[in-house]
Amino acid sequence: MAQFVRMRVKLKHQTDMAKIKVKPLADRVLVEPAPAETKTSGGIIIPDTAKEKPMRGKIIAVGNGKPDEPMTVKAGDMVLYGKYAGTEINIDGEEYLIMRESDIYAII
Repeated sequence: MAQFVRMRVKLKHQTDMAKIKVKPLADRVLVEPAPAETKTSGGIIIPDTAKEKPMRGKIIAVGNGKPDEPMTVKAGDMVLYGKYAGTEINIDGEEYLIMRESDIYAII
C-alpha cells in the first residue's frame, strides 16, 4: 500500500511539472513559492497583512545554464532564496517567481 501511495504522489508531481509550458533561458529558474505561514509555533493566527513573503520554494523548470557554468539545481529541488529575489509572474492563474540561479542560497 505504501508503494502505491508513493507512486501516486510521484505521478502527481510529474503531471504538475508537465503542465508548465515555460522554459527559462540561460541561468534562470522558475520557482513555485511555498505558501506563507498562517500560524506561529505557539498557535497564534497571523493576519494576511502581517504575513511575510516566503523565502523558499520548489523549482519547477530550469534553463540550460551558461556555456561556462552548468546548472547545479534541477526541477523538483526545494530551495532557499533572497527575500526580494526574482520577478513575480502569473501563469495559468498560479503565482511563480523567475530568478537567476545565483539568487538561490541553498538547496534544502
